[in-house]
Amino acid sequence: MEAVTLGQIGLGPWGSNLARNFNELARLKWICDLDSGAHDRVGARFPSTTLTDRVDDLLEDDDVSAIVVATPVPTHAELAKRALTAGKHVFVEKPMALTAADAEELVALAEQQALALMPGHLLLYHPGVVRLKQLVDAGELGDVLYIYGNRQNLGTIRKDENALWSLGVHDLSVILHLLGEEPVELWSRGESFLKDGVEDVVFCYLRFPSGKVAHMHLSWLDPHKMRRMTVVGSQKMAVFDDMELDRKLTVYDKAAEQTVGTYGEWRTRTGDISSPFVPNDEPLRIECAHFLDLVRGDADRIAPARDGLAVVRTLAELQSSLEAKRPA
Repeated sequence: MEAVTLGQIGLGPWGSNLARNFNELARLKWICDLDSGAHDRVGARFPSTTLTDRVDDLLEDDDVSAIVVATPVPTHAELAKRALTAGKHVFVEKPMALTAADAEELVALAEQQALALMPGHLLLYHPGVVRLKQLVDAGELGDVLYIYGNRQNLGTIRKDENALWSLGVHDLSVILHLLGEEPVELWSRGESFLKDGVEDVVFCYLRFPSGKVAHMHLSWLDPHKMRRMTVVGSQKMAVFDDMELDRKLTVYDKAAEQTVGTYGEWRTRTGDISSPFVPNDEPLRIECAHFLDLVRGDADRIAPARDGLAVVRTLAELQSSLEAKRPA
């Protein structure tokens, strides 16, 4: 396959991971970063890549077909818009915008120019989540009744971004992906224990057109480190646990049922517990490879952007609910 030529904006800790993968999968020609310390890191790790502090160097280079945006969240929408306007395909870290209006503008711009726009919702490319999605779509769990996510830890404590936007974006992207629909009813409630106006712990409830419901518990002020998603079906239940080293996905043959010959009483059934095989492939490598496929035109270039728009739209509504319930 012909190598895709990229330029990347931002070389922070996560940006370095993106640069590593794109440098191995494609041609990483430029890295733009305002931090002078990035010069040494680029020179040592990416000797064939040129460092600059001017975004325009990347956008004005006709040899560059795609831009990777790995900067602080408030800059995502502006930089993605500039890149799309310059005719470049765009990979932008999650969330791609902080408002639904900005996200809608980016999707419309990408559609108009037939450009790939892919927000970096990493968990959607995790082999465990991919397998879980296959189980749901195949009806292996029966009808999905509800989903709940736990994403908790002690730290990292943010000052300018609450737990909803920092942590909730991960689990929300998976919930919407598994259910394939957007909520029609939602609410959120949080508390700011460490800094006023920045919620350390957030609880969210979502109800969907199909009647399915979901819940998220998000916190960086918790004794447990948890990254877990539980799907309860009418026939079986499944748990994706990213903290497990070997058993990322567990399926429980458990359910409530009405047996023949009863008078409508419900009984619980407990069967086998199994752990489907989940490849140990790096999710970030899979994600980066998929973006390059979009650039080459091997898949629907706009589908990830539409999914990302649904995430931003839902996050914005949850944020509004959160603000409405803040103490006066």
